[in-house]
Amino acid sequence: MVTYGQVAAILGQPRAARAVGMALGALRGALLGTVPWQRVISASGRCSHRDGFSASVQRDLLEREGVRFDRRGHVDLKRTRWPGPRREWKTGLRSEL
Repeated sequence: MVTYGQVAAILGQPRAARAVGMALGALRGALLGTVPWQRVISASGRCSHRDGFSASVQRDLLEREGVRFDRRGHVDLKRTRWPGPRREWKTGLRSEL
């Protein structure tokens, strides 16, 4: 699991979480099956609405992958959050962008 803000920060734009959400919302066709968009959630640990899909679809996909939600519909990010790429990878990616 990763948050929109984490993805933005990895890409060198820590305040662009909304842009990450918009980019994921624009996925169509084969990219929907290739990009693991369902694994990107809000900083509060909740599924968020995605253009053309509801949060319940995202939750269903995550539950099929074994992700557990509490009664309030939150994922325990302390337990499931991806720690992020190694420093060497981030540095290389930023130089390519």
